[in-house]
Amino acid sequence: MLTDPFGRTVKNLRIAVTNRCNLNCIYCHQEGENNPGKEMSPERIAEIAKAFYDLGVKKLKLTGGEPLIRKDICEIISMMPEFDEISLTTNGILLKGLAFDLKESGLDRVNISLDTLNPEIFKFITNGGDLKLVLEGIRSAVEADLTPIKLNMVLMRGLNDLEVFKMLEFANSFNRDRIKVILQLIELIPNSFTKNLYVDPEVFEEEFAKIATTVKIRDLHKRKQFFTPFGVVEIVKPLDNTEFCMHCNRIRVTSDGKIKLCLMSGETFDLSELHGDELKKAIIETIKLRKPFFK
Repeated sequence: MLTDPFGRTVKNLRIAVTNRCNLNCIYCHQEGENNPGKEMSPERIAEIAKAFYDLGVKKLKLTGGEPLIRKDICEIISMMPEFDEISLTTNGILLKGLAFDLKESGLDRVNISLDTLNPEIFKFITNGGDLKLVLEGIRSAVEADLTPIKLNMVLMRGLNDLEVFKMLEFANSFNRDRIKVILQLIELIPNSFTKNLYVDPEVFEEEFAKIATTVKIRDLHKRKQFFTPFGVVEIVKPLDNTEFCMHCNRIRVTSDGKIKLCLMSGETFDLSELHGDELKKAIIETIKLRKPFFK
C-alpha cells in the first residue's frame, strides 16, 4: 500500500493520456500541466498503471485534455490491469461514436463535462462547442451502461448558478430503474478570466442538506452525496478546504509521464527511463513527499 507521511493511503490513480483538447473551456486548468512533453505510448501508460496497481491502487481514471482525441484510446483501456474500476473523463463531443467500443474495451464508467443546458452559454463556456453532440454522447453512454455517469458542472456566477436544479432534473431523467446519472457540482478554481464568476458551493450544499433523504460521505475527500427527490448530487469543494485535502487519496500522472502529487502544486517527478522495480521504488519514494496543500 502507498501511504504518505500524513497517513493518507493512495487508492485512486489519474493518468492524463493527452494534453490536447477539441474544446477551450474558459475555466480549464489542464490538469495542472504546463508545456508537457511527448505523449506516452499505450505500452508506457500500461506499464505505469501496472506499477501502481501492484502497489495497491484500486481505481484508475483516464483524463486529458480530451482522452477521446487519442485514436488508440480503446487500445489503451484494453491494456490496463484489472483495477476495481476504470473510468474516464470526457467533454462528450466524441462520445456518441465511441461509447460501446469503450465499454467493450473494459471501461466501467465516464465523467462528462456539462456546465449548462443552454446552447449559447455552452458555446461561450467552451469557446464554440456544440451542446447537441454532448447530449447525444450522454445518451449513448447510458445505453452502453458506462454508469454511474457523473455530469461535471463547474459552478459559475451569472452563467449557470441558476440552472442547478434544472441540471439535476436532467440527470435524474435517466434514473428510472436505478441511479445511472449523478450531478457533480464542482467549485470553480478561478483564473484571470473567471475570477469574477466564483460561486461558493456551500450555498447549494445547505439547500440540498435540507431536502435530502440520505447523505452519503465518500471516502475520497469526504465528499458529500445528497440523495434528493430531484436526483443525486455530489459537491466537490477543493479550495481552502483542509478536510478535502486531508482525505485526498488520489495521485496524478501527467500526459508525458511525470508524477504530480497535487493539482494545486506545480511540482512534478519524472518517471522516464524507469522500469520494473526501479519504477515502483520511485513511486514509493515520491509518495513519501506527498502533503496536503491546504493544512
